[in-house]
Amino acid sequence: MVDMNMHDHGQQPWWRTRSGIVLCGFLLIAAFYLLVEHTAHVFGVLPFLLILACPLMHLFMHQGHGARGSENAGKGDAP
Repeated sequence: MVDMNMHDHGQQPWWRTRSGIVLCGFLLIAAFYLLVEHTAHVFGVLPFLLILACPLMHLFMHQGHGARGSENAGKGDAP
């Protein structure tokens, strides 16, 4: 039988490593700076992010759209 768990239990996740912690700290500082100093720019981009979210949600939420529907065809349709 194939082991479905691909993670090595001895290895830490990337965000718990030293470089991952530094990267997360840098991203938090950059996000704070962006929100504090460039609030008008951030709010100006929000409508475009909403428009961009629509195709991204469609892409990620409908992944495997046809494959799962064909397996369950006929199951649960009739009472």
